[in-house]
Amino acid sequence: MRAVGFIGLGTMGFPMAENLLKKGYSVIAYNRTSSKAEKLAGLGAETASTPRDVLRDADVVITMLGDDRSVEEVYYGSNGIFSGIRPGVTVIDSSTISPGLVRRIASDMEDHLADFLDAPVTGSTPAAIDGTLLFMVGGKSEALDGARDILSAMGRKIIHMGVSGSGAYAKLAHNAMVGIHAAALAEGLSIAAKSGIDPEKFLEIVRGGGANSRQAELKGDKILDRDFSIQFSLKFMLKDLILGSGLANDLSVPAPMLENAKSLFQMGYSKGLGDLDLSSVIQCYEDWIDLKVERRKADDQAAASSTAGAGAAGADAGEQDRRKKPRVPINIDLQISVYQWEQEGAFSGQQIDAQMYDLSEGGLQIRSKFPLAADMFVVIHFPREAELPPITAKVIRVTNDGDMFRYGCMLSGLPPYVRLKLEDYLRQKAAAAADVR
Repeated sequence: MRAVGFIGLGTMGFPMAENLLKKGYSVIAYNRTSSKAEKLAGLGAETASTPRDVLRDADVVITMLGDDRSVEEVYYGSNGIFSGIRPGVTVIDSSTISPGLVRRIASDMEDHLADFLDAPVTGSTPAAIDGTLLFMVGGKSEALDGARDILSAMGRKIIHMGVSGSGAYAKLAHNAMVGIHAAALAEGLSIAAKSGIDPEKFLEIVRGGGANSRQAELKGDKILDRDFSIQFSLKFMLKDLILGSGLANDLSVPAPMLENAKSLFQMGYSKGLGDLDLSSVIQCYEDWIDLKVERRKADDQAAASSTAGAGAAGADAGEQDRRKKPRVPINIDLQISVYQWEQEGAFSGQQIDAQMYDLSEGGLQIRSKFPLAADMFVVIHFPREAELPPITAKVIRVTNDGDMFRYGCMLSGLPPYVRLKLEDYLRQKAAAAADVR
């Protein structure tokens, strides 16, 4: 059988190369961390000291790398692929990278009379281990036909998407959905857990109903078991969502769900979860609800059933708990924009002085001499020191407070990264207020 070069022996690349060995292919491997290449050598592979050396005896080379920067280094570095490329070689990149870089590599390969296929995969680490990946391939059909046997040794399905770049486009659109589904799973589980529902039973409902997804099937048990070992890392999920967001912008496609998912994973990354599995994003929600979403022990299940009940009773208990949360008195001077509908699509508005009186898990309490009505939406402007954008809130409760009014405000449409920044600011102000008292 032909010798296959393999560059990049990470979480996905190593089992892919291992499957090639199991199917009888000779593999010449390179990895920046040499210990991984040595481990593959123990299974029968040859090793190379540079990407250029991989091409000496291989007519087909596969790269599986983490990001654009790594790919640029491997392809265009001083001892990179292009320094040793020769006519007739087929290079296959299975990384998830920007379509612009894919097109650039494809064009440069054509100049060197070599074939290039962008062939990102889906299936995560378990599929890489089992050899059941799905390849979405961009490039010439003739080049794909010549490499189909090699891809089949690592995957269960190969779909030719079209010209160079088509595989990259498909992968970014696909992973946008993966991120959105992962966020939806974390959010649904959090709502259920906070309302008193057993998250394991809720997951069973999800998997048996219209909300089911591959993320629910792959990540649900990992979340409940607190198993955040990597199948697909949070940092690479974030990288793909950022690339997908850029693609959507380039195509002028509105992508509000993608943007919210990206913000959520940015928050997870800022919490230090980047090197854990993407399912660890549940920890963002756990911070917000002050509760771990995990599999219940027998004692916990008995306690939950005796206190929370089921269905609406659980939701009522969660609401009662929320209202019992201590409110933290705090005084922050604010400006509030109040807008009123006039005619023909026009609004008039004014700014009023107000003060944030306290905060709770569910929102803010503000007081002002200016009368507002329940269900009115206002825009809150925090002091410059907070470095916060204007925040929209809905007035849900109005009470008299001497010669002033006190308003309970629910925050509306707050991006996760803004919420994190707001919480940090309010925590600092609350701590300062507590020290004064």
